[in-house]
Amino acid sequence: MVKEIGRKVIAQNKKARHDYSIEDVYECGLVLMGTEVKSLRLGRASLIDGFATVNDGELWLSGVHIPEYTEGTWTNHTPRRERKLLVNKAELNKLIAKLKDSGTTLVPLSLYFKDGKAKVEIAVARGKKAHDKRESIKAREADREVARIVSRGSSGKSGKASKRYED
Repeated sequence: MVKEIGRKVIAQNKKARHDYSIEDVYECGLVLMGTEVKSLRLGRASLIDGFATVNDGELWLSGVHIPEYTEGTWTNHTPRRERKLLVNKAELNKLIAKLKDSGTTLVPLSLYFKDGKAKVEIAVARGKKAHDKRESIKAREADREVARIVSRGSSGKSGKASKRYED
């Protein structure tokens, strides 16, 4: 079997970056069943409803949907079960301290394979209000406009249409 090197992204939670302001990001390992790993290798997972909690000094990932493996039989897993996250004790203590602040939560940002092992990137996040979301959209559009103007200026193009068809 060939050893996988690098990072292969399976799923990303783009909605989390829109709905939350991200404070800190951590990489965690996942405790998975065999059919879950096979389903992930096919690139099938959804992080949209996912969140992480701390129960009895352990970190758990809930709400993440990993569909059943199509070739699996009676050994298949349940798609929305809780999965244990693997972090070292110092990181877990930091996460517990940050979660004591009101309004913070743990959301998964991406699920990927790193050197053949399944990893999830979780973030300590604070929910955004509607006006905060609008401000971030305006700032993103302003950045795009500036980039568009800069790219036009550097390539020598003007805002006017070129005359291609001259008779």
